[in-house]
Amino acid sequence: MVLLLDILLAISSLLLVVLVLLHRGKGGGLSNLFGGGVSSSLGGSAVVEKNLDRLTIICGLVWAVCIIALGLLLKET
Repeated sequence: MVLLLDILLAISSLLLVVLVLLHRGKGGGLSNLFGGGVSSSLGGSAVVEKNLDRLTIICGLVWAVCIIALGLLLKET
């Protein structure tokens, strides 16, 4: 179980780094390469940015759950 959580933690950590780097900063970002620079007429973010936000939040939650679960499992041993 610990090995599975270690692998999931490593994958989610790398994915989280990539997803955070894809976000648009003040001057644009790597997300502009994938169509993130196109914004809607209502002043909201583009569909790509919204999906990128959702993926980043989900990946962050998976990362946090892995950290907590590993902490609890390793505390017992």
